Amino acid sequence: MSLSKEAIEILQSVSTATVTTILLKKGLRNVWVRGAMPLSPGQARIVGPAFTLRFVPSREDLATPASWGSPISTRAAIEAMPEGCVVVADAMGVTDAGIFGDILCARMAKRNVAGLVTDGVLRDVVGVKNSGLPVWSRGFAAPPSVAALTFVGWQETIGCGHVAIVPDDVMVVDDDGAVVIPQALVDDVLKEGPEQERMEAWIVGEVEAGRSLPGLYPMNAETRARYDEQK
Repeated sequence: MSLSKEAIEILQSVSTATVTTILLKKGLRNVWVRGAMPLSPGQARIVGPAFTLRFVPSREDLATPASWGSPISTRAAIEAMPEGCVVVADAMGVTDAGIFGDILCARMAKRNVAGLVTDGVLRDVVGVKNSGLPVWSRGFAAPPSVAALTFVGWQETIGCGHVAIVPDDVMVVDDDGAVVIPQALVDDVLKEGPEQERMEAWIVGEVEAGRSLPGLYPMNAETRARYDEQK
């Protein structure tokens, strides 16, 4: 889906914790990608449509260095990535082969990809950090992807970190990790997210002022009325 500049700005102000709370109220519990943690602390929060990649277990006749030059390759997929997308790579949780290294990450950064999320690992850690591409992963490993994985396609429904992700679902990613918003629920998060953030900021102020939690979090009717009046 296409996200407006306004929608991106709103979602960049809404934490993944808030997004998961809103989606929980809609009945969705499984939206947080397991294992995808920020490469560097303090990385900027990113928002964008998911561009999905899929790896399967390695097979010796398919996962070869020669495959990097085939029409179905990570290199070809990178050239298809639109500006502002969040790349989400299903690496099946494999941690002994890096799906990308410094050169591929540098190319993604050059194409103005918003960031990379994976349940796998990367290689060339220093170069990846220097590329400027925000990355969330399970860590690093020296061997190349073909040592344990076969790349099979892009822009199809995947499972990453035990979460189903459909191309163009919206990804919100911060220091707590990566959360997916199904396309049908994006408008709900845009509407409810900023208010949830304002309300929780007000509650934090009340806690700092010495208020006790019962009736404050969650709010009872009296606290809600006081919040509405002050808001």
